Amino acid sequence: MSEKTNDSDNPVLKFEGKEFMINDLSKDIKESIKELQIAETQLKMHEDSLKLLSISRNYLANQLKEKLKNLE
Repeated sequence: MSEKTNDSDNPVLKFEGKEFMINDLSKDIKESIKELQIAETQLKMHEDSLKLLSISRNYLANQLKEKLKNLE
């Protein structure tokens, strides 16, 4: 799903290979579009959080590895 602007007054929704003039869609459909956008934003945010957690975990594991080397 992507949204592009045909002109500033009537943006176009591209969804599954089709284009729809957003201003011509029902209120219910517009609400569904907003909900889908929110879901996509939340997914992106959580994917970024997982990446940061993974980087942090790797850093901490490397720190532990270095500390344990000193005990050998």
